Parts: sequence; C-alpha cells; structure tokens
Amino acid sequence: MVLKQGIDTTTPAGRFLFHVIAAMDEMTADLISEGTLEGLESARARGRIGGRPPALTELQALEARQMYDETDEHGKRRYTVAQIAETFGVSRKTIYRHLDRNHL
Repeated sequence: MVLKQGIDTTTPAGRFLFHVIAAMDEMTADLISEGTLEGLESARARGRIGGRPPALTELQALEARQMYDETDEHGKRRYTVAQIAETFGVSRKTIYRHLDRNHL
C-alpha cells in the first residue's frame, strides 16, 4: 500500500513519511491477523472446528488401508495407490495422507 502513494523517497521528509505509512500499514495488518486468530480461538472454544471435511470417511480410509495391504500370490501389492485413489475418487496424495495417519 505504501508503494502506491507516490512518495519521493529521495528526500529526508519523503523517507520519513514512507516509514511512517509503512509502520501504520504493518500495524493494520497485525491487528487484522490478531483479530482473526482471536476469532478462530473463540470459535474453537464454542466447539467449532472449521476447515474442509476429510475426503475419506473412517470406513473408506480403513478400506483403502486394506486394499493397500492386500497382496497377490507372489507377495506383490494387488492394488497401486493410483488404483485405490481412483476407486474412491480422490487423489493419490489423499490416499497417502490417510495411509500415513494410520501409520504406513
């Protein structure tokens, strides 16, 4: 925001004004951040969690784990992570995230 003011920073007064406006902008940003954190803390205290819901339910994560652990007669994995992800309609990263939660 300070950079859009067209302040001549080649003069001492211009540099001073630049720093004063920059400090006010920084304080405003800090106040907004502080208010956001307080709001989130207050919501958590009221039992609100927020955020996006998990892509897989607990049952789906368990099924994905079972598919991942399943092997064929040669001891190789029967399903690739890509196949498991396609089965549940999610990305491979989502499968890996849920597998990591259940201790790979």
